[in-house]
Amino acid sequence: MLQSVVGLFVSRAAILAEESAGGHAPEQGGLLSGKNPSDFNTADPIRLWIIQVGIIVATASLLSLLLRKINQPKVIAEVLGGILLGPTAFGSIPHFSQRIFPQNSLPYLSLVANIGLVLFLFLVGLEIDGSIIKRNARLSASVALAGMILPFGLGAALSVPLYHTFIDESVKFTHFMLFTGVAYSITAFPVLCRILTELKLLDTTVGIVVLSAGVGNDIVGWTLLALSVALVNAGSGLTALYILLITVAWTVFLLFPVKMALLWLARHTGSIENGPTMFFMTVTILLVFGSAFFTDVIGVHAIFGAFVMGLVVPREGGLAIALTEKLEDMVTIIFLPLYFTLSGLNTNLKLLDDGITWGYTVAICVLAFAGKFGGCTIAARYLAKFNWRESSAIGSLMSCKGLVELIVLNVGLQAGILSPRVFSMFVLEALLLTFITTPMVTVLYPPDKRVRATGTGANFNSVANNAEDGRERRSIQDGDRTRFTFVLDKLEHLPGMMAMAQLIQPPPPPSPSSDERRNSKSSSLASYQHQLSVGALRLIELSDRVSAVMKSSASESLLISDPLLAVFRMFGQLHDLRISTSLSIVPFDDLAYSVAEHARNYSSDMIILPWLPTSSPDAVHIHDPESQPATPGIKAAHSNNPFDALIKASGGGSQVKSASALHAQFVRGVFSQAKTDVALFVDQQPGVPGVTGSKQHLFMIFFGGPDDRLALDFVVQLCASPNVTATVLRMVKMEADGAIAQVPDVHLSAEKQGEINALTVASATFPDTVYGHHTTETRLQSETADNIAWTKYAPPPAAADSASMSSTSSKIEFRERGTPIPLHAAISEVKMHQETTSTETRPARVLVVLGRSRRLAVENHAGELKDLANEYGSVGVEVRKTMGDVASAFVVAGAGSGLVVVQAADVRD
Repeated sequence: MLQSVVGLFVSRAAILAEESAGGHAPEQGGLLSGKNPSDFNTADPIRLWIIQVGIIVATASLLSLLLRKINQPKVIAEVLGGILLGPTAFGSIPHFSQRIFPQNSLPYLSLVANIGLVLFLFLVGLEIDGSIIKRNARLSASVALAGMILPFGLGAALSVPLYHTFIDESVKFTHFMLFTGVAYSITAFPVLCRILTELKLLDTTVGIVVLSAGVGNDIVGWTLLALSVALVNAGSGLTALYILLITVAWTVFLLFPVKMALLWLARHTGSIENGPTMFFMTVTILLVFGSAFFTDVIGVHAIFGAFVMGLVVPREGGLAIALTEKLEDMVTIIFLPLYFTLSGLNTNLKLLDDGITWGYTVAICVLAFAGKFGGCTIAARYLAKFNWRESSAIGSLMSCKGLVELIVLNVGLQAGILSPRVFSMFVLEALLLTFITTPMVTVLYPPDKRVRATGTGANFNSVANNAEDGRERRSIQDGDRTRFTFVLDKLEHLPGMMAMAQLIQPPPPPSPSSDERRNSKSSSLASYQHQLSVGALRLIELSDRVSAVMKSSASESLLISDPLLAVFRMFGQLHDLRISTSLSIVPFDDLAYSVAEHARNYSSDMIILPWLPTSSPDAVHIHDPESQPATPGIKAAHSNNPFDALIKASGGGSQVKSASALHAQFVRGVFSQAKTDVALFVDQQPGVPGVTGSKQHLFMIFFGGPDDRLALDFVVQLCASPNVTATVLRMVKMEADGAIAQVPDVHLSAEKQGEINALTVASATFPDTVYGHHTTETRLQSETADNIAWTKYAPPPAAADSASMSSTSSKIEFRERGTPIPLHAAISEVKMHQETTSTETRPARVLVVLGRSRRLAVENHAGELKDLANEYGSVGVEVRKTMGDVASAFVVAGAGSGLVVVQAADVRD
């Protein structure tokens, strides 16, 4: 009995003790039980951490969208977001910091941020390519050294008054001076790469020197930072020496034995050929954190070990780029914003509250810029022998601070070397210098003043952008085009581009035993074969990812390894076509400009663009069964159409915004910005069985205007090939009574004006296909030019069977047709020709050649196109804006195996 009473007493005391200690079962109801989800619990910090991450990422992303409009890097948005969320702005709201960023939650936030920082420094090491320094060491070394020595000296000089005014005496002056000098001499290499890529400077002499100098600057900067941290953590000078020696030994160990082991592992696991395997990734990540752990425990910051591991990873086969692609998204989206927001939370601009403080802040900014800009500019001008414009651009780029200086400043703040007030001064300086880099370079080094590097290594043989390239121009007859720029950006484009390349392929020269006339023609064909050249431009869209910037830096290796270019080069070798390849990695908004600029530099006669086919099984033509075709012989369109994603039902809903719509925007941009002829190739039947061999039949619809005249010249040129025949059909719009329809004068009725306005879509960037107003004089001039072009090639009826006709003209059938419904008639002609040739043993592929008719169009086909839309399904507005009404009609009807839509260069530009 006594034992049971004692046991009961002990158990009750234990329960009371547990309750008094708060050791009750955890609350499981959460929000439903009335608990505040933002309450911080050290045993379960995930709820508040998610809230913090959501607010930080959302704020940084919103600011990044705004700052991107003025070409500012994302790091500025991240730091500004932290400043806004910190005591400077939102922290002044009552209970905001205590509820969202309580002090005891910051260690957890800091832990995740520092893990991300280790991974980010590993990515920075991956981004650095040592071969860049080797190739350009002579010119870049002077710029890099001058860009570190002068700023370091100015920083050390300024540290004297700063130390005596703002720094506690417990901090050694040498430590503060060293951190100030390092912060002044550092250059933000990752941000610099982004700016060089976005400003399209990577292939200029300035860009190459800055990239090489930035790599060397970064390596020396991180080494100085490691030395600074080692001196701070060392208790004596002897300890600092030991730390330095161990760090050097560890670096050598990573750069040689570990690097060779990683290379062996990459080859053994197939990571170089097929991308990093799971085992290779596991070993690499373990080595990254292992190296970070080792450098941290010996007294050097963990980020130095991660940075060196980034240098160690093999570069063979694009392995470093593939590793970056696997890691960068989480680091960029989550980890980095956390780290730089913490910098912002530690930045209190309210501490800059008196004249002395602001005076020193201005001095910090001015001296930091003067040291970098002045040192690099003078070195580039007098040692590297650049002109003043190029030298000032180099100085402006090298003065970019960005996130690297912020990392240095945070290390100094964590070590207690920098006070919160001085930290805020330097953060403001880093933001200001990064902010002004892009606009300064744009002003000092505009595109028309840039010099492209044509050599490799330190010996820069350069040529101005707008200089003549000295290429031999064609000596054959005027109108023939011998230099073509083919645009490749997706694998689906290759078949269409190969078909176009085969079309322009010159015919084999005649036999040497022919008579004198044949020998003369043989000489002309040989000249054409000699001068015909194809420039294949590979387009890669520059995204926000680090790997995209790395691809820009490694463009030389990508030119060799890119599969699209490799296949197209082999196609050229098999068909005796001279193909030169180039690569452009730019943002989507600059893709069209990049194509136009390349064509100008290449002296192209014509740009060949592909249309992006879509393979969505749900995208089909929608045909109203109650509507009957108005013209016999026209059948419903086939469902295998590359424009299916842009086709809407009559009276349907909103336009489908797809990859085809984006590609249409790109095509319109090229049409608008190109200063040369442009041809758009649309494969309407990709991969359709039954069409074999290399025979091609061109069916050209001639309405008139500059674009149609170009199409006629192009068709005649293509028919020089023995496998190409053509039909040229001139359409004349007739009234119902047989009279020729009159083109309305420049003064249009309100109804007709409404139709034109419906077709015209206001666009300052991409002028669309419109039927512009033209006066009676210009219309008569265009009609005269049309008649001259027609009589130049079309033989008179009496000479149709004459033996004196050229072999090219004999392969082309010229016909005229008058009809009140020219689009219906043209589509019917093409479809009947397709049905006729489909019965042959080796049917020819029928390509419809059309003019875009953006200028001086003879007819407005909007009304007839509306009738076709009622029969086949409405065409998307993107198609009409891109190609015009005539080509849109063939797209809707599915007539022809493919379309070639051409636009003549505007000689008025």
